[in-house]
Amino acid sequence: MKMPSEIWLVRHGETEWSRSGQHTSRTDLPLTAEGERQAASLKRMLAKQSFALVLSSPMKRAVDTCRLVGLTPEINEDLIEWDYGDYEGLTTPEIQKRVPGWTVWTGVAPHGETVDQVATRAERVISHALSAGGDVALFGHGHLSRILAARWIGLEPAGGRLLALSTASVSVLGFERETRVIRLWNQTS
Repeated sequence: MKMPSEIWLVRHGETEWSRSGQHTSRTDLPLTAEGERQAASLKRMLAKQSFALVLSSPMKRAVDTCRLVGLTPEINEDLIEWDYGDYEGLTTPEIQKRVPGWTVWTGVAPHGETVDQVATRAERVISHALSAGGDVALFGHGHLSRILAARWIGLEPAGGRLLALSTASVSVLGFERETRVIRLWNQTS
């Protein structure tokens, strides 16, 4: 299996809910005008990069971010954001009123996914990327991308809590010799 030199993680631009801090997974929100501007500004960061494979979550916010940077993605269902179940659309403080001390990393989202279920999807994406034979661009979401990066460097899935990720950001996973490393994290235009 030929390894890619780099995996580029691109988080979608701003949506109304990312701006307000609401958990957004299966709700298919569009980018705000600011999110479109943010996404288009990433084009400069990706312009000189050539990708053997470009994958995107099926959600409009990720696909539109990809298209605004000038790429055409292959849709990959495994890149969809963590399913927050009954907590969809709520902020962490709203959830903590019901469940004191709750975090997405340590708590349970009723009728949603566990951190380990999200990690299983992230690992499938990594396997797919490793078979691409070149650099790969992944257009997706905050929590899924953080779990993917944690798994890339050998952390437990909840280790993603240590990796803050802004909207419309680029992060690069790569290798130092045979060791998986984070080469760039949370770069915005």
